[in-house]
Amino acid sequence: MEVARERLNAEAFEELAMPLFDQLYNFANWLTQDRSEAEDLVQETYAKALRGLASFEPGTNFRAWMYRILRNTCLKSRSGLKATANVSIDDEESGYTPATTDTPETILLGNSEQKVVQESIADLPVHFREILLLCEVEEMSYREIAETLSLPIGTVMSRLSRARKALRDILAKKLGRA
Repeated sequence: MEVARERLNAEAFEELAMPLFDQLYNFANWLTQDRSEAEDLVQETYAKALRGLASFEPGTNFRAWMYRILRNTCLKSRSGLKATANVSIDDEESGYTPATTDTPETILLGNSEQKVVQESIADLPVHFREILLLCEVEEMSYREIAETLSLPIGTVMSRLSRARKALRDILAKKLGRA
């Protein structure tokens, strides 16, 4: 989401920032592992972004800029990133249930494996968890992740590879395949 070279005003900010709200909230929820803290973090992110709008460089990636503000705000918050708490990928309040023709047994097995995956992601160190989430959940490109985390692309690729391996290792142990 690159922005033209003209300076942003509050109206343009709203057009660019509001579509990112759900994505930023989901990322904040994974980082903080607390819904109310995630809401506060996203609200603070938007306030900081609006106040610092003049520092945004037109022609650069607005989405990555917003994610970087959210991440830096989280890192500087009183609680920082919690590395050991678990969080569910499911949004139980949405009432979403995938259509399926599976039997109750396969559904139960699938749910238990999904829970193991969620717990395994939560068990990852924060620097692995955040890069995995930005790539796999938020579907950011390596370049966007590099901009968001202020890392070289090579470091992003290396860290992502190590994060995936760490997740595979954790899953293998939990599923008894080690």
